[in-house]
Amino acid sequence: MHEASIMQSVFEIALGKLEGSGYERVDSISLRIGRATGVVSDALKFAFEALKPGTPFYGAALVIDEVPVGGVCLSCGEDFSTDERFVFQCPACAGSRLDITRGRELDLTGMEVS
Repeated sequence: MHEASIMQSVFEIALGKLEGSGYERVDSISLRIGRATGVVSDALKFAFEALKPGTPFYGAALVIDEVPVGGVCLSCGEDFSTDERFVFQCPACAGSRLDITRGRELDLTGMEVS
């Protein structure tokens, strides 16, 4: 499960920000995850719950903003968005020349501390 290693990396980044800040715990972590990354939100939540005991994240909440896959068809110019994880053809013209511009995000977008 690569979600556990992703969450471990998120914890390391957040702990780096927490160090020297004068705060002792994290109350919430916000992530933006594109559907095309292949990251399964439920598995990420499971990893978060499994890793947080005994850490400054113990009482924290995980907030996930899922970004749909989207882009532009290079054949017809259609700007599209879909909840599908993988897009192989334009939903408007069925063309296969696509420029995927959204859905690959994997970002730590914020955290609340106290």
